[in-house]
Order: sequence, then C-alpha cells, then structure tokens
Amino acid sequence: MIEIVHLKKSFDDKPVLRDVNLSIQEGKVTVIIGRSGSGKSVLLKLILGLIKPDAGKIFVEGQEVTCLNQEEIYKVRRKFGMLFQNAALFDSMTVEENMALPLVEHSRLSYDVIKRRVHEKLNMVGLPGIEHLKPAELSGGMKKRVGLARALMMEPEIVLYDEPTTGLDPIMSDVIDNVVLGFNKNLGITSVVVTHDMKSVYKIADRVAMIQRGVVLFDGTPGELRKTDDPVVRQFIEGKAEGPIKINREIIYTRQKEVEKLF
Repeated sequence: MIEIVHLKKSFDDKPVLRDVNLSIQEGKVTVIIGRSGSGKSVLLKLILGLIKPDAGKIFVEGQEVTCLNQEEIYKVRRKFGMLFQNAALFDSMTVEENMALPLVEHSRLSYDVIKRRVHEKLNMVGLPGIEHLKPAELSGGMKKRVGLARALMMEPEIVLYDEPTTGLDPIMSDVIDNVVLGFNKNLGITSVVVTHDMKSVYKIADRVAMIQRGVVLFDGTPGELRKTDDPVVRQFIEGKAEGPIKINREIIYTRQKEVEKLF
C-alpha cells in the first residue's frame, strides 16, 4: 500500500530521518514506535505530503508521491484519513460542523447526505447523538473518537494515527484500540499508528517498526518484537532508563544561593 525508500529529512542541518526504508501492507495495522524526537510524526507528515523529504521516495499504491505538485498531492490525500495527537477539533464548531467540514470543502454532497454520514460515523465510534455538542463539552476520550469519526468522513483507504491513546486512561485507551481494530476488520482500512503505548502495540499491530537514530532498527511482528535480543529495542519496549541520573549538587547549591540573593 505504501512503500518508503531511502527517505531522509533534516531540520536546520539536524538529521531526523537518515535512511528510512519501510513497507506498509494493505489492510494491515502497522505500528511505528521509537523514542521521542526519533521522527515518527515527521514520517506521517512526509507520507501525507505536508512536508517534502530531502531525499528518497514514497509510493502510495505504486504512485510516487514525493514528486507531485500541490494539486496532485491533494488528490492522493483523499485516500487518507488522519487522527492528530490532540484531535484538532475547532472549538467554535459543533461536533457535526467539525465532522462535516472535509465534505463541505471537498465534495458536492447535499447537506442531508453529509448529515447522515456524520450520524453513521459517530455510531461507528460509539458516540451517537452528540452532534450538537462543542469540543469543550467532550472528555479527552470523546474528542479522540470524534477525531477518528471525522477521519472516516471521506471514506479513506488509509488512516494515519498520531499518538491516538496519549493522555487517556487505560480503559479509554483500550476503547480507542478497539475502534482502530474495528476499522481494520470491518472496513479493511490500512492503518499506520504512531504510539509509545506498548500495550496498544501488542493488541493492535500486525507489524511493528521501530525508528532509532533516523533508521528502521526493527521491523517485524509483535511476536518477534517480544523475542528480540537487540539491547536498544529491549530497552525501549521494557521502558528502562540507562541508569540513575547523576546530580551535580554543587551546581544546585550555587543556583540556590543566586536565587536567595534576589529576595
């Protein structure tokens, strides 16, 4: 479905992605893991064409998208839905208006058809009857699910998820995981999920890729991930720090004295 070949991206001469190669299979859930700042969210933006790579290629259903102009990339984006980390809902709009926006902007469907689709997608994420509410009236988990429902409004073939369970309690995280699995199983959607939540990884992933120092350090099944003997991968999945942080007490004492002089 998506083929990433020798992808590179730097910001201010600082390499983020050095040489990423990854195949994302059609109809599967591919989970991308890695430490903060490893370039996972940057990779999603590159796939969507929101930013351009410095080198390398991305193919979507066999079509190279890294060389397309703006009008052409808009057509490719219609294959995608996107759940942003904070759900990215407009506070001044109701749930219905937030969800209808993609179709109002990019289709000629009638208001009645759009309204029916809003109702249908909200039912799919277990939130019927909240069309009239504003984002401020929703819990964090509800906002995420509205974001998921909106991601389906254009009936995409591929959905990208940026940290879908961040900031949620374990029960609501499991609800989101079930929604992702439902999309995959019932709609055949290809899913790419960026997450730090290892419980979610083992529950939803068909395949897991770990990015470290700008390359794909691990690419395999959740079962293979559990059994890996790579020390860097094991450190991440087990959540172990390298050791106690050494505190320079002399620096702290000096700073305290500097602060005391101000009062």
